Amino acid sequence: QVQLVESGGGLAQPGGSLRLSCAPSGNIFSVYAMNWYRQAPGKERELVAAISVGSRTNYADSVKGRFTISRDNAKNTVYLEMNSLKPEDTAVYYCNARHIITKTNYWGQGTQVTVSS
Repeated sequence: QVQLVESGGGLAQPGGSLRLSCAPSGNIFSVYAMNWYRQAPGKERELVAAISVGSRTNYADSVKGRFTISRDNAKNTVYLEMNSLKPEDTAVYYCNARHIITKTNYWGQGTQVTVSS
């Protein structure tokens, strides 16, 4: 069982920045791809950013050039740096770990991001 602890959400103004963090309960980065999803009210959960075991990254078109996913193996933490925030980025953001072979998924508890003036 993998536990994911998220932090860093909150309120930001349009054009502002926030950084989300996700700390797994063990050293899993060698066998788990790490992902950030978000879910806005009344909408389906969507993939925002992904980082593979080999550190290859992928982004939703809506956040390309504004969001950056990264991983610090020494700190056992995954980050989502969010810049140039827009009101449409408002959502609950979830950290996800997916095993590269079994495809088993683990989810964090979610952290609220609100972008508003």
